[in-house]
Amino acid sequence: MYKPIDAQTWKGRVDAADGELGLRWHQMMQLLRLSPEQELPQVAPGRCGFAFLGFCCDEGVRRNQGRVGAASAPPLIRQAMASFANHLPSNASLADAGDVLVLNQYLEEAQVQLGKKVQALQEHGYKTIVLGGGHETAYGHFLGLQSALEEEETLGIINFDAHFDLRSYSNQPSSGTPFLQIADALEKQNKDFNYLCLGIQEYGNTRALFNTAQNLCAEYVLAQDLHAINAEALKSQIQTFLSKIDKVYVSIDLDVFAAAYAPGVSAPAAMGVQPDIVLLLLQDIMKSEKVLSLDVVELNPQFDIDSRTAKLAASLIYHSIMNWR
Repeated sequence: MYKPIDAQTWKGRVDAADGELGLRWHQMMQLLRLSPEQELPQVAPGRCGFAFLGFCCDEGVRRNQGRVGAASAPPLIRQAMASFANHLPSNASLADAGDVLVLNQYLEEAQVQLGKKVQALQEHGYKTIVLGGGHETAYGHFLGLQSALEEEETLGIINFDAHFDLRSYSNQPSSGTPFLQIADALEKQNKDFNYLCLGIQEYGNTRALFNTAQNLCAEYVLAQDLHAINAEALKSQIQTFLSKIDKVYVSIDLDVFAAAYAPGVSAPAAMGVQPDIVLLLLQDIMKSEKVLSLDVVELNPQFDIDSRTAKLAASLIYHSIMNWR
């Protein structure tokens, strides 16, 4: 099910005395409707359009035996972004394309619909930011990006995550299976699976999952090595990965962070990574001129504390947009 965004969603502080210099994101937001009845505006040449799209879903989390609640995350991420001060370049604009919702546990249908919405935005020139939702968001997101790519272009995935999400989906897909689904879809198209996962928790991934990652030639960095002291080596590894691909899809699973920063997730990590190293690496990735799209997933508002995790998600999106080339 698709639901256009309500204008009341974007509201926040207003500094009227400062005029144009006092604008905040909620005052700049263009509302888009992704429906056959309304033509989607094309991003004009020389302009940079950023479009948000929510995926209100935690059916994949339920199937993965996790703590549900992520379906209610997109509005809260928007709320955390609404009062951000505007420091965008003059040629940039912000838009919200609404939400895709899952009804009656029909995850697979919703993923297809998400893909079609992402594809439409991409084909009209928007840089897309998908607000999850559980990490089942990733497969639907991929479907849209792959459809929007030129035939000869190669897509890579950089995933900040405590988990590989390469579980078998022989019974049914879930939040733990999207990247194996992507690998299989690419294999059917005779395309390489270029996957770099940053922040893997050894204790959170079985030997079987490490074997799957190895068999797929996936690259990864353990959480204990994702540290500022290793920043230069990590940057070098990322640049080498980027050199092999034409476009990159960036996914941020908030459970990669230490629970002190991200308590509001299905699977909090007591020994997760610090936001500063992720931000440092993310800035480099966004400046690569290869980033096609971004998603932030697994916020579970039921377990958040003082909106700490929602604010972290919003801040990561802010810095991503400000560095996106």
